[in-house]
Amino acid sequence: MQHSLDGNAIGHAAPVASDDSMFRKVAWRIVPFLFLCYVVSFLDRINIGFAQLQMKQDLGFSDAMYGLGAAVFYVGYVLCEVPSNILLAKYGARKTFMRIMLLWGIASMCMMFVSKPAHFYVLRFMLGVFEAGFFPGIVLYLTYWFPTRRRAAVISVFFAGVAVAGVLGGLFSGWIMRDMSGVLNLFGWQWMFAIEGAPAVILGLLSWRFLVDKPHNARWLTPAEKDRLVALCAQGQARHSGHDGRSFAAALLNPRVYLFAFIYFSLTCASLTLNFWMPLMIRDFGVQDVVAMSLYTVVPNAIGALGLILIARRSDRTGERRKHFAFCTVGGGLALAALTLHLSSFAAMLGILSLAAVLIFAALPIFWSVPTSYLSGNAAASGIAFISSIGITSGIVSPWVIGQIRTATGSMDLAVYILAGLLVFSGGALMAGVKGDVMRR
Repeated sequence: MQHSLDGNAIGHAAPVASDDSMFRKVAWRIVPFLFLCYVVSFLDRINIGFAQLQMKQDLGFSDAMYGLGAAVFYVGYVLCEVPSNILLAKYGARKTFMRIMLLWGIASMCMMFVSKPAHFYVLRFMLGVFEAGFFPGIVLYLTYWFPTRRRAAVISVFFAGVAVAGVLGGLFSGWIMRDMSGVLNLFGWQWMFAIEGAPAVILGLLSWRFLVDKPHNARWLTPAEKDRLVALCAQGQARHSGHDGRSFAAALLNPRVYLFAFIYFSLTCASLTLNFWMPLMIRDFGVQDVVAMSLYTVVPNAIGALGLILIARRSDRTGERRKHFAFCTVGGGLALAALTLHLSSFAAMLGILSLAAVLIFAALPIFWSVPTSYLSGNAAASGIAFISSIGITSGIVSPWVIGQIRTATGSMDLAVYILAGLLVFSGGALMAGVKGDVMRR
């Protein structure tokens, strides 16, 4: 008898080296394409943060209007996230991801036609409706291909995509808005939406060719590899079948689902603040040029991308989740709070912002390795989406609240203190709510 990488006995199992080779093959066939799609999806979600540097002035929008528009995206997202993931489980990843990418790409490009607040709110809402289910769909899809022990490192690649989207946005959004302004009598932010929305449409069409629904559909796996892969993933889920039940209703009755939803809410409040408000934070550090502002956002995003991968891989290697998560959330909360010191040194403030980005971004893949261990079978598709949809209501609350605070006080300090407290509390909640021996794989 040999043991799988999940620590479970599998009769006459293939050597671990063969498993490593198989998972490398799987990773190279599905992860790069999905990573590219996720980078584009997040770029289309956060480019509104760069657009505001011109859009608010050109259209006469206040910080509160902008915050509301940023929040409306998540209303549509939350409403459609669970149905979208259920459709993925029923109809497969290829059809679902193609539908999502085509529609969100079109909606993102249509943002160039915004001329009044009503247009802004409607298109942001529709963008949320169309993109809903993409990230939880990826999380569900990865459970078909990777057992629990390997999942944090793989998911960390996609959260690195969040940081990469920030890097690309910083490199290109400012340049597009400055140098394309006036071309064909269009504002720079209009060109930004048109140019950055188009790749989603192209990738949506390509998804039919590059993706397969499940391992048994993969022609690039041998029959033995298909059987081995399915067995490893199924055993990783079966170990915790007692925690999840067999249906969506059972998932809803599981108190840990609500614990996970709260934790994800806290994490996304902090991460979305970085995604949406980072350009304005850097402006508050004393930078005035729009291109310089966008370029400086590259630094914390690039450092965050590298750091989260390294931390997530260490968590996978040691099999420990709780302490890694608490380190990231408590440290990230303290780093956020340190931003309110308003030091005179631009380098010091950028360094603090970069530290906050590393720790907050790194907490996300570590977190998602936990609920996917507890949810399997029929509960997985709906349970993962339910956690994500409840947690992502932070996208409704956070931008609107921060917009109101900035409009009322001219500062983000109060909002930053609230976010720091949520992060610290979420670390304690996971430590208290999940047993250490359960999380060791």
